[in-house]
Amino acid sequence: MPLRRIATKLGDAARKVAHKGAAHDARPAGDLVIITGMSGSGKASVLKAFEDLGYYCVDNLPVGLIPRFAELVGQSSEIERTALVVDVREGRQLEELPDIVKSVRRMISTKVVFLEASDSVLLRRYSETRRPHPLGTKEPVKASLAAERHHLRHIRDLADLVIDTSKFNVHELRAHITELFEKQENGRNILVSCVSFGFKHGVPDDVDLLFDVRFLPNPHFVPEFRPLTGRHPKVAKYIRSFPQTAEFIQRISDLLVYLLPHYIHEGKSYLTIGFGCTGGQHRSVMIAEDVAKKLKKAGYRIKVVHRDSPK
Repeated sequence: MPLRRIATKLGDAARKVAHKGAAHDARPAGDLVIITGMSGSGKASVLKAFEDLGYYCVDNLPVGLIPRFAELVGQSSEIERTALVVDVREGRQLEELPDIVKSVRRMISTKVVFLEASDSVLLRRYSETRRPHPLGTKEPVKASLAAERHHLRHIRDLADLVIDTSKFNVHELRAHITELFEKQENGRNILVSCVSFGFKHGVPDDVDLLFDVRFLPNPHFVPEFRPLTGRHPKVAKYIRSFPQTAEFIQRISDLLVYLLPHYIHEGKSYLTIGFGCTGGQHRSVMIAEDVAKKLKKAGYRIKVVHRDSPK
């Protein structure tokens, strides 16, 4: 949003506050969300998600204006919730952000959301968009990312919520933010990814919990099933025909339903559960699908990914 429009909006809010008098001084302040993090991590998409949630949104507000902005938001009867983006485009002024956040938190409810992603994902995004890094074009993008991480390390430390956007596309990221900040009666604002994979192709780097399902009979050795995957009804029926399959799915599902509220309580916003078999085509696929269905039935947001199926 242009600074002129910001100044006009806040000026109007300030004038209205001045006319209300001291009788309203005890009114609870609004909410402020400061979005920051790595360039290319999805800050624009996150800001758009907040806008859709009804937040008054500002992109790239100068750091020095944040205290005055927070003060006016806290006094305004029109602006209840606001979100703003602050990032490396601020240059040296960004070094002041930790102290500014500490002071702002004394006058208004403030949360800092830090977005990051792996270097490989950020490099791919820059390659696809062909946009220059904000730190300039004199250095390779990889070197600029390293410098940016160094500049932002203290800001990351003060964040209330750190989100790795490597796993999300644009739509998933916006949906994730909506779930996190929209009032939820059941509090189950966590995204659970059930990932199937084959051990012979390597274990996924981002798995939080891993279960080895190679103890189940392998459909690969049934010629009829070899070209199919665990999503095929015949293959799934074959795997389910063994009593240990149903017992394993139930025990693992019960364990996850027990664990997830504790992960949420500790502030975790997404959890990746890996199910591995030899090739990642049959057993792991079927188990990931069935466990995902049980967790979805329990009220959680689920994403199913079959990394190695089909190969």
